[in-house]
Amino acid sequence: MEEINTSWSREELKVYILLYCAYADFIETEAEKEYIKSKVGEEKYNKIHKEFDDDNDYQRIQKIQATVAQYNYSKSEIDRLFENIKKMFLTDGPVDILEENIYRGLQHLLK
Repeated sequence: MEEINTSWSREELKVYILLYCAYADFIETEAEKEYIKSKVGEEKYNKIHKEFDDDNDYQRIQKIQATVAQYNYSKSEIDRLFENIKKMFLTDGPVDILEENIYRGLQHLLK
């Protein structure tokens, strides 16, 4: 298996994870876009979005997992990340089953 390495900053990782979550229901709403941009800025959003669009689901999970491990996130940093994920899910209404499944999957991978 190919080793996954990214050169992302922590902010860029956050963009990538939030994009992954935004696409849980296969639609990135305008509210979700604005939420992500408000957290990291439009430049980082656009840069990472291009890479995100070029990756498949397997590559996305591998990149998220590898980069979180690379930064050795603390429990409190992971908790803050999940708070941001919850807030983003709520930007376009109630959390649906697809979003809930992505949330649980990420918890399993990252906690």
